[in-house]
Amino acid sequence: MLTSRQDAWGFETSTGLAFTHEDIVDPHFQACAAYYLDALDSVGIRPGWHVLDAGCGSGAFLPRLAELVGPGGRVSAVDLAEENAERAAERIRDHPARARLAVRQGSLLELPYADGTFDAVWCANTTQYLDDAELARALAELRRVTRPGGPVAVKDVDGTLSTVRPADPFLITDFFRKGAESPGYARQLLRGRDLYRRLRAAGLTSVRQRTILMEFHAPLSPDALRFYGNACARFARQAAGAGSAGGWAPFLDPDDPAGPLRDPNGYISEGNVLAIGTA
Repeated sequence: MLTSRQDAWGFETSTGLAFTHEDIVDPHFQACAAYYLDALDSVGIRPGWHVLDAGCGSGAFLPRLAELVGPGGRVSAVDLAEENAERAAERIRDHPARARLAVRQGSLLELPYADGTFDAVWCANTTQYLDDAELARALAELRRVTRPGGPVAVKDVDGTLSTVRPADPFLITDFFRKGAESPGYARQLLRGRDLYRRLRAAGLTSVRQRTILMEFHAPLSPDALRFYGNACARFARQAAGAGSAGGWAPFLDPDDPAGPLRDPNGYISEGNVLAIGTA
């Protein structure tokens, strides 16, 4: 069962992981779709392949994956949260390629697939929820289920590139820095540009990595305004609860017409990293 909605974006999935509920990840995907799909398209997935979407969430990437593998290929997907797997299965129920798409519940730490099952693995916006030991285990699993010579692609957040205007230029940086004083989610959001060496440590070869700066200028699209407005409001509430509201007060109400993101000079950026290695 889902936890109850406590406030704007007070959701969690049945796994207890913050920021993984469909009402968060779907708006995030919609806001960043152009960047996300460009990253996926750059992996080199080929027609006829069998590809795994590891940590598929509500299945937003599945339609494009189906396009990339074509009518001769297959796509499998797995997610830790049972309701996410159900949502992903529902998303593809009426898709023309549904017979070639399979979704199940499972953990990246113990993938329910045999060695070398897939020609490629795509893992997006998932490793941020794993501590260092779990990340190493998950990457070993991604390598295990990929055929020798196949690509393993991991895309995730680089929190060091997050900033918002008009506001203190260090507002988000200081928020993450404070949160990263102890192990946990905030520190893991700052780990993105270390992915390349973690893929190498997992035994992947020919590792390459690029950093993606995603920028949104006023007037923000409705999707971007919805996601980033609610995200900043959540950060503002967390900062207030920690007694360090500081410059976050203007972000508390995401619907405030005078809010920073609705300012004529409103701007927000977010960083992603795409690391690709060969199994």
